[in-house]
Amino acid sequence: MFTGIVEELGEIVAIEHDGDSAVLTIRGPLVTRDAVHGASIAVNGVCLTVVDVKGDAFTADAMKETLDRSGLGALAAGSPVNLERPVRLSDRLGGHLVQGHVDGVGEILSREPGERWDVVTISLPAHLSRYVVDKGSITVDGISLTVVEAGTDRFSVALIPTTLSLTTLGHKKPGDPVNLEADVVAKYVERLIGDRALGERTVGDPT
Repeated sequence: MFTGIVEELGEIVAIEHDGDSAVLTIRGPLVTRDAVHGASIAVNGVCLTVVDVKGDAFTADAMKETLDRSGLGALAAGSPVNLERPVRLSDRLGGHLVQGHVDGVGEILSREPGERWDVVTISLPAHLSRYVVDKGSITVDGISLTVVEAGTDRFSVALIPTTLSLTTLGHKKPGDPVNLEADVVAKYVERLIGDRALGERTVGDPT
């Protein structure tokens, strides 16, 4: 479990594709400081398991499902990535509950620079639109952000100077893909309401 507060802007050292999977080597001096085999690290919002640690870099496997549902497969050596270690029970929850399970990939549609922040509009896959609401939370490339305005096929966020300088969103441009994870609370609420409605129909069904 993560919070969407990026700890470090890392870098892809290498990606070795092997059939429908890949091995990623990622440089991140901060997150590798206490990383061990089997630990979890979120890379652009994707929870990956550490396979090996060498110096200030770690390696992780990415299966076909991960590559298909995220933008990791489009990365190359030198690509910057947002890195975050899992939250500890004693930590403050600075962002929101983030699982590191990407729901889909959006695309940067536009950027509107301001004096101290940018307003960025991102495309929204149809199956995720019901989970995104004005002033709600969404994870973009592993960053916990507040939705400024939600539409049926897009949403906008405002990026403060810290986000612009310390994450990948500081230099992404229109056309670039971003990983999206909807708020898990919304998913649970939807499931509970759906199950309750189904139960009520079943109880009242004369057949």
